[in-house]
Amino acid sequence: MTTVNPAPATPDGRKPGPPPTSAEPVRSRRRPNRDWVHGLLMSAPALGGLIAFVGVPFVYAVFLSFHNVLLGSPLAPRFFGLEQYRRIFTDPDLSGPFLRALLNNLTFAVAVVPLQTALALGLAILLNRKLKAIGVFRSLFFMPVVFPMALVAVIWRLILARSDQGMLNSALHAVSFGDWGAFDWLGNGATAMASIIVLSIWQGVGFQMVILLAGLQQIPGELYEAAQLDRASRWQQFRHVTLPGIRGTLVFVAMLTSVLSFRVFDQVYVLVKGGGLDEDATRTVMYQAVTTAFDQNNIGQASAITIVFFLIVVVLTLIQRRFVRPGNED
Repeated sequence: MTTVNPAPATPDGRKPGPPPTSAEPVRSRRRPNRDWVHGLLMSAPALGGLIAFVGVPFVYAVFLSFHNVLLGSPLAPRFFGLEQYRRIFTDPDLSGPFLRALLNNLTFAVAVVPLQTALALGLAILLNRKLKAIGVFRSLFFMPVVFPMALVAVIWRLILARSDQGMLNSALHAVSFGDWGAFDWLGNGATAMASIIVLSIWQGVGFQMVILLAGLQQIPGELYEAAQLDRASRWQQFRHVTLPGIRGTLVFVAMLTSVLSFRVFDQVYVLVKGGGLDEDATRTVMYQAVTTAFDQNNIGQASAITIVFFLIVVVLTLIQRRFVRPGNED
C-alpha cells in the first residue's frame, strides 16, 4: 500500500493551494485579442460606410484622373497618364479658371472661418444663461442649420434680388427715403462673394454655436466664482477662464469650419444658375469640378481637379492643425 505524505503547511498554518496552471496566462493572452475583435466588430458599420462611400469613390477618381473619360461617349476610357494634371497647371484655358476658383475658395475660407467662429462663440456665450424660455432662443438660432443650403440660397436670392422688389433693396430704399436705387448684389463682382459669405455664415453659425455651447457648459462654475472673488472683470474672466476652458473645442470648431468652407458648392451653383450670380467672382473648385464633369462631360479632367484640390486641402488642414493645436499636446 502506497502512503501519501501530506503537503507541508505554510508558516501561518494554512495549506498551500494547488499549483498554478497555465489557464490564467492563456486567458490573459487571449483577452486582448477578444477585445480587439469586439472593437473591430463594433466599428465595422462605420468602417464599411467609410470605405464604400469615401474610399472606393476616391480610388476610382484617382483611376479616372489618369484617363480621358467623356460622359456619355461610346468610346472606352483612354489612358492619359499625367496629361490631365499637366493641363490644369499649364494650359491657359484650364489653369486660369482653376487658379481663380482656388483663389475664391481661399478668400471664402479666410473670411468665413474667423467671422463664423467668433460669431458662434458670441452667441454661445449669450445663450449660456439660465433664463426662462432659453431653449426657444437656442432653437431659433439653430433653425437655419436644419434648412438645406439649396433652400437657403433660394431665400437669399429673393433677399438680394437686383430689382426694386428685392427685400434688401426695398429696405434700403425705405430707410434712405427713396435715395437708394436698385443694386445688383449678386451680379456685381465687388459684392457677389460677400453675398455668398453672408448667407453661408447665416446658415452655418448655429451648428458651431451648439458645439461651443456644450464646451462652455463643461467649465466648472467654481472658476468663475473664484474669479469674481478676485474682482476680475468680465473681460478678464473671458480671457483667463472661458478661453482656456474651451480651447480644445474652439480649435475643433475652427478646423471643422475650415474643412466645410472648402466644400462650398450648393449656394454658388443655385445662385449662378438661377440668381444671376457673377460666376467668375464666385467660382469655387467644387463648382469648377462639377461643371467640368456634367456641363463639359469631361470626367477625367474633373477627377484630376478634385484630386489636386483634395491634396491642397489636406496640406492646409495639417498646417492649421500644427499652428492652432491645444497647448497640452506634444
